[in-house]
Amino acid sequence: MTARSSSAGTTDQVPADQLTVVPVRHPGRWVAAAVIALLAAMAVHSLVSNPHWEWDYVRGYFTVGTIVHGVGITLQLTVYAMVLGIVLGMVLAVMRLSDNPIVSGAAWLYTWFFRGTPVLVQLIFWVYLGFLYPTLSVGIPFGPRFATGNTNDVIPFLVAATLGLGLNEGAYMSEIVRAGILAVDEGQTEASQALGMRRLMIMRRIVLPQAMRVIIPPTGNETISMLKTTSLVAFIGVGDLLGAAKDIYGNNFKYIPLLVVASLWYLIMTSVLSAVQYYVERYYARGSMRGLPPTPMQRMRTRFAGRGGGGESGGTAG
Repeated sequence: MTARSSSAGTTDQVPADQLTVVPVRHPGRWVAAAVIALLAAMAVHSLVSNPHWEWDYVRGYFTVGTIVHGVGITLQLTVYAMVLGIVLGMVLAVMRLSDNPIVSGAAWLYTWFFRGTPVLVQLIFWVYLGFLYPTLSVGIPFGPRFATGNTNDVIPFLVAATLGLGLNEGAYMSEIVRAGILAVDEGQTEASQALGMRRLMIMRRIVLPQAMRVIIPPTGNETISMLKTTSLVAFIGVGDLLGAAKDIYGNNFKYIPLLVVASLWYLIMTSVLSAVQYYVERYYARGSMRGLPPTPMQRMRTRFAGRGGGGESGGTAG
């Protein structure tokens, strides 16, 4: 910054310590912060002052045995359904990319059907499969049967819930895996073929490891979504977290406290899964960027170190 002298017509450099620094004003930020603070204060006041929340019942039922058992069932269903969905999704994705029109068409038809029908309808269908097929058999198609069993015994409620959730998830995972495979440059496959590698080995050793960077983030989101989607099994008689809360408030009519208990448990589990997802994504981000994104602890250390450094500089300058 310079200042002109009217008498001499020369320019003089203004010393840096004499410059007047005017910070940029952001009135919109203050308005937004005030609105958010007001809404937060209203929410806290409602939670504290409204007696209908009945926080004593929330504390009392939070760790009751039925609720904890329901949490375990919810986690089991999430793991089983996601394992089934991921395996099925990988198979369907490879089928969709096949040059065989019958194979690719069958995979597309499966995806179309399961993505086009509500998951709750699919769950109810699996529960009442015994009305359509009273018995299930293992044997040669159109030939002799080796073993036969009652459908309701072969597919109990928990298995029906796993099948309903897992088969539906497989349709969505197939699109995620297919997008990840297509994101890998075709030159990788061509170079592998030039080295004499077979297609299955190319997919396992070359394509899928590179596709994981694209597949992992949406798969983590699907896992978190699956954890919450398992609450639908409460309507088919499975004693998951919501089902356990439903059974309790069906007896004592404490609807709100039990729903709050279930919501708090879901928040805890999704928060843990979100943290795991962050570190898994960070692991697979290696090689795709110059430096890995900092962890929350690293960000906190950097922020506090920056403040400490700024305070020391200010004291020295003063």
